[in-house]
Amino acid sequence: MGTDRPITVGRIDYANVWPIFHYAEQQLPADRFRIEKRVPAALNLALRQGEIDITSMSSFAYAEHADNYLLLPDLSVSAKGRVNSILLFMKKPLEQVLQGRIAMTATSATSVILLKILMKLYYQAEPSYVTMEPALDDMLAEADAALLIGDTAIHAAWANQENDKGLTVIDLGELWRNWTGYGMTFALVAVRKEIAVRDPESVSDVLHALTASKERSLRDLTPLVEKACTQLGGEPAYWHRYFNELHYNFGSDEQAGLTLYFDYAHQLGLLPNEVEMRFFEDHTALKVKNE
Repeated sequence: MGTDRPITVGRIDYANVWPIFHYAEQQLPADRFRIEKRVPAALNLALRQGEIDITSMSSFAYAEHADNYLLLPDLSVSAKGRVNSILLFMKKPLEQVLQGRIAMTATSATSVILLKILMKLYYQAEPSYVTMEPALDDMLAEADAALLIGDTAIHAAWANQENDKGLTVIDLGELWRNWTGYGMTFALVAVRKEIAVRDPESVSDVLHALTASKERSLRDLTPLVEKACTQLGGEPAYWHRYFNELHYNFGSDEQAGLTLYFDYAHQLGLLPNEVEMRFFEDHTALKVKNE
């Protein structure tokens, strides 16, 4: 296998990543692979420190250390417009929020940087920011608006509707699309370069498992919808729409949108380095063909 321990694969345990991982574990033998579920920020750190070998990770965290990683091709969590789980909740009118204070989730950098880009370049505004744990009521007690992501954002949006809290909600994926014309990629799957060199066959096995899971999940969303209803609540119609409005490939359109995001982040001094995306090359298919 080339390593003295199982290959460790990190999984963001939000519903938006389920299609990529739902069927993957059954294709990755436990004696060779270990799956770890954590929030994005924890996975980003674990990959950087070498505790995890391959992981789904926030796009911005990838960009910060892109020279150390390779991307697994054609895997992402993207949205062409509305994303439904990257949401800004405002208790005051937008014009006041733009001059006020925004509480930001501590769980992922990509959405935080996207918010800052939109505030600065789209709205021409510079509100102040505070980072907090993702609890909407606590955040709004300290700020005029709050940014939440993932399943926490979904539940907060439901509660806002059901309890008529009167909060205005902005979907950052939709706002980005309306402004730039591009979709937004929120998460990627990356491998540490040294693992790709040391054990390319295991990396290929993970790539194949994740790709097969993505394709099987999208052919029939019913198992994921049922899982979401059971674990997270909500109606089947909501979850069918949710998964259908997300995109899990990483083709030229997604790459162009993410490149623009990286360029804006660099322009604003939020990202110190420029980013050249490099991909893991899967040679197993070529090897089989030659044999």
